[in-house]
Amino acid sequence: MQIIETVSELKQISAGWRAAGKSIALVPTMGALHAGQEALVRAAAARADVVVVAAFVNPLQFAPNEIVSRYPRNPGVDRQLCEQAGATVYFCPENDDIYPKGFSTFVTEEVLAKPLCGVSRPNHFRGVTTLIAKLFNLIEPAVVFFGQKTAQRAAVVSKMILDLGYDIEVVVVPTVREPDGLAYGIHNKDFTPSQRQEALSISAALKKVTEMAASGVRSPDRLVAEATHILGEHRKVRVIYVSVVDRVTMDPVREVVPGKCLIVVSVWVDELRLVDNALL
Repeated sequence: MQIIETVSELKQISAGWRAAGKSIALVPTMGALHAGQEALVRAAAARADVVVVAAFVNPLQFAPNEIVSRYPRNPGVDRQLCEQAGATVYFCPENDDIYPKGFSTFVTEEVLAKPLCGVSRPNHFRGVTTLIAKLFNLIEPAVVFFGQKTAQRAAVVSKMILDLGYDIEVVVVPTVREPDGLAYGIHNKDFTPSQRQEALSISAALKKVTEMAASGVRSPDRLVAEATHILGEHRKVRVIYVSVVDRVTMDPVREVVPGKCLIVVSVWVDELRLVDNALL
């Protein structure tokens, strides 16, 4: 695996891959990798000739009250995970190389980015799409990989690809969970035992709702009410949103259509913000 730290080097080597007819997969991350992102890298390695893992803590994705420097970083562990999972390149640029002094151009998706996480983090997806567009332009991948846990991110990027005419496929990899059902995430290792028990209410709520949908319940209101009730039984859990949405448009639905809808959840567990979802 090759470690690349500059935009110019990545652009040059990518041009060589394309000239040689190699297919390129992109796995965009902010580092602090875990088993969920390892699954993305392995899926990408099985699909493409070349896998670029971008590990860049994107300041544009953070809200004004979020401190970028507090985002966890462990590049040594990340590199080892990427190499073992089959990555070709670990791209870890400096901030000034991605966003040079005077940078003032942004890519904004105006519809799918508005609801759900977009309500409490209004500029988050602008940061996502701006960075992803830059990475697309640098390496021109054939395919980009996201995790199911970040379904809205995948949907927003898919819409950007459609609107801007990129010839790039989006692959969404199923969420990887720990044995107790908790979805892997950057905060898992920071949980106290009591916080972890509170966080498990999310997977419990998703499990119950998927069982209800499988048994024939088609009312989003009933499913949302049940999930909210389960989450509400835990005193450290503060609900940000619970909704049943179309998996492509992220719009709320009036009736569950099996295979086309998601139950999406975001909560605070103390000061830690978590998201998760399940296909209905």
